[in-house]
Amino acid sequence: MDKNNRNIRRIAIIGGGSAGWMTAAALAKNLTGACQIELIESDDIGIVGVGEATIPPLKSFNASLGIDEHDFLKHTQGTYKLGIQFVNWGKKDHRYFHPFGQYGADFDKVPLHHYWLRARSMGDTTPLDEYSMAWVAASHGRFSRPTRDPQQVQSTYDYAYHFDAGLYAKYLRKYSEVRGVTRSEGRVVDVKLDAESGFIKHVVMEDGLKIAADLFIDCSGFRALLIERALETGFEDWSHWLPVNSAQVVACERTGELVPHTRSTARDAGWQWRIPLQHRTGNGHVYCSDYISDDEAAATLMANLDGKPLADPRLLRFTTGRRKQFWNRNCIAIGLSGGFMEPLESTALHLIQSGITRFLALFPDRDFDPLVIEEFNRLTVQEFERIRDFIILHYCITERKDTELWRYVANMSIPDTLQYKIDHFRRYGRLVSKGFELFQNPNWLAVHVGQGNWPQRYDPLVDERTEVDAERRLAGLHRVIKEAVNTMPTHDKYIRRNCRSPG
Repeated sequence: MDKNNRNIRRIAIIGGGSAGWMTAAALAKNLTGACQIELIESDDIGIVGVGEATIPPLKSFNASLGIDEHDFLKHTQGTYKLGIQFVNWGKKDHRYFHPFGQYGADFDKVPLHHYWLRARSMGDTTPLDEYSMAWVAASHGRFSRPTRDPQQVQSTYDYAYHFDAGLYAKYLRKYSEVRGVTRSEGRVVDVKLDAESGFIKHVVMEDGLKIAADLFIDCSGFRALLIERALETGFEDWSHWLPVNSAQVVACERTGELVPHTRSTARDAGWQWRIPLQHRTGNGHVYCSDYISDDEAAATLMANLDGKPLADPRLLRFTTGRRKQFWNRNCIAIGLSGGFMEPLESTALHLIQSGITRFLALFPDRDFDPLVIEEFNRLTVQEFERIRDFIILHYCITERKDTELWRYVANMSIPDTLQYKIDHFRRYGRLVSKGFELFQNPNWLAVHVGQGNWPQRYDPLVDERTEVDAERRLAGLHRVIKEAVNTMPTHDKYIRRNCRSPG
């Protein structure tokens, strides 16, 4: 062996679940056989299992592994997701939709929503949702994959998935093991550090076995066995902005047709999700324990199920926030060990995916250059904070003042980065950003308008564009969207035809 070769030769992934097996699968796909990959997990330790709803980028992760979409959905009891319906968020008895994709198709240099805002100021009552292919299809229970032809309105929407997170982990485990990943069963009971460098030398299993590696990836979830318990990295708490800290989770029997969207319903002390899978419906009540007891939260959840419960509700505790460093010495935290973003916008699996992608782009050698680590942490903190601001937006622009939680979030101070964005939209309906963000203009627009954050006026340039027949253009878009949706199969029929799970 070349003594000057400083390449990583052994990687240990601590923890399975979605984080562990997504990491293992990506490494197996991208690394040669010269690097040994071992994943350590215990069947006795359950997974959190709240990551059943996703956002569109997961498609690219699966595609990078060469996974066939229909095969993946068959094996994970999966369905399609065109967006999220929000109920009672801006105010009670009100609904809006956060779609995947854009609104209509821009027909001028001024974004479409400014022409819609002008039409609204002149008495047009057509909701913004009606210009979204994703919403019109979802509201009619229809689905087909979008076309790539930019001349067709069927190219203006996007989609993601709902699936069983436990089955996804099993699917990726099979994928990984075929490609050389070794799985070790057992529980890690101790972590040994090098006295001089402070790096992790090895982990100790219950049976006394010591497992050493050049690089350790902490996928141990909320326990954060390596990044926090061993390395004491520190945690930045965001509870003052995102106060929900508990969840009751339960599955129920599937009833009726499969709707191609997630539903989020605001409750007195939090909110409730509904995620439709082929074999069941996933449900959870996310809440702040300062304002409701666990028993009351469980009762609220059980009273608002669409079908017969399949188990008793399971309680989860969490704190929204992030590690002060996601990469510390020779340890990288992926998934919940690195931080927790409450599941309102289904970002849990995306943050795993983006962490893996970033790690591969900055893949180290055994010298672990601090410059590489610094860049990984900088980019990851930036992504977490921008997602954080988008989630806070849902709470802080509510008109609700009917319970303690909603009064608190409506009046709390918010990050300056978010206030700047809100101010721009309230003034002129403009969507501004300081750089690339996961959630882009249509996403922010959906929440601003959906929760009643109305601009004082539309873009002044609209009135200067006298040659644009905006009324005809908007009417035409409204019409062709409806016509296109009418040609689509139902979501149920699409799944039966292409990706129905056995049994």
